[in-house]
Amino acid sequence: MKLNIKKLIVLFFAGSILAGCEGKLDLAPISNSNAENFYKTTQDFDLAANAAFATLYTFYSPTSSVSYFAEQMSDNATMYNVAGIQADRKAFKDFDLKPSNTEVYRFWQENYKAVYNVNVVLEKIEAASLSDQYKESAKAQMMFLRALYYFNMVQMWGDIPLVTSPLTAAQSYNVLRSPASDVYNLVISDLKYAVDHLPLPAAVASTPGKPTKYAAETLLGKVYLTLGRKPEAAQVLMDVYGKYSLVPNYANLWGATIKNTPESIFEIQYKGGAGNPYSNYWTEFAPTENFVLTLFGGGMNQVTDDLYNEFEANDVRRDVTIAPGYTNKAGTFIPIKFPNKWVDKTAPAPNGRELSNNNFMVLRYADVLLMLSEATGDPKYLNEVRARVGLPLFGTAQYPANLYPSLDRAIEHERRVELALEFHRFFDLKRTGRAVEVVKKTKPIKNEGQLVLPIPLNVIQQNPSISQNSAYLNM
Repeated sequence: MKLNIKKLIVLFFAGSILAGCEGKLDLAPISNSNAENFYKTTQDFDLAANAAFATLYTFYSPTSSVSYFAEQMSDNATMYNVAGIQADRKAFKDFDLKPSNTEVYRFWQENYKAVYNVNVVLEKIEAASLSDQYKESAKAQMMFLRALYYFNMVQMWGDIPLVTSPLTAAQSYNVLRSPASDVYNLVISDLKYAVDHLPLPAAVASTPGKPTKYAAETLLGKVYLTLGRKPEAAQVLMDVYGKYSLVPNYANLWGATIKNTPESIFEIQYKGGAGNPYSNYWTEFAPTENFVLTLFGGGMNQVTDDLYNEFEANDVRRDVTIAPGYTNKAGTFIPIKFPNKWVDKTAPAPNGRELSNNNFMVLRYADVLLMLSEATGDPKYLNEVRARVGLPLFGTAQYPANLYPSLDRAIEHERRVELALEFHRFFDLKRTGRAVEVVKKTKPIKNEGQLVLPIPLNVIQQNPSISQNSAYLNM
């Protein structure tokens, strides 16, 4: 994903303004008449596609909806002191969400703006005088992104407005919440197109960050698993099997200069330093008020003891994944556990905040292997993940069967420790129907209705025909 940053900022800003016309995002949508004269050449569409890809930096940021939903609402993470409106942020871990929550509304806006940037490319390219090959490639990339976004959004909110083209303000009032099944149908349709038209990894090796056929198949396999369609998941994931390899040393997956390893299937690219965009996972995940680790500590996704204790004895992944605390300037050890995967202590900080260089992996091969065991019921793939870190294999006498007596529980455990803090946990527990049972051991979740977020109050005030999720009625 090579970006012309200055031009991209201009286009992305315009797209963000235009997004106000789509999906009940704002009470007073704004339009931009100049957009109609822009989409003509391949250069125009390359720039527009880059603007769409740039929304990944927001959608998967350390303070994104995906981060809050996957980690703060799970048994993996908590928070102590954080910037912003603390009550609205802590409401996620405390399962005390209300429709008026400002963070929920921010997430809704950010996510639909991301979808808008994709939809505008898909709409404009149909009428453009460009080659069929170029159109198919651009459409496949945008459909992969749209599927990725809607797949996350439908899991976070359930029924949602399904918007597949840019809308005027008047048109947007006719778009209400679509059944989740319709959203999943679009996700699957988009991904099938992407599978058929995206290139193999070798063809885009010089442009890391672009989705490939195998990235689309990996995501499609996860969608099928989420829908309980295991045979279809197994079929599509088997096409990815063997196309990537596990990095022999788990620690070598992480580091500011480690990018696009043989295990990476889809990875968000950062430049760091004087470049733009820079990564802020390290700073946002550092504890607040530490004054020694980083110039800015966001306090997000601080690690629970429950996750720390989930790791087996001699599992090298624990210390790679979790820092047990830090020593302050007075020499006192502060036992606040925090994520260790994205540490970048050498990052320059010209403006009082580190400009880190760490990429973020959305999809990686270990995830594929664990999904294959889930889809097929065969522990072979799970055991490949365990063999990498030298742990006893499932089915052997040394495996801790007293703790994880079935393959389902073994997969649940392995996904938690292998993919810890990578924005998977709550999604995983929802998929297997275990979210309430597991999370209530550490957090005050009450019922299945809290497995989705509330529809923002601002959205319903703008259009009262939009309904609220059941757990948040009369709030």
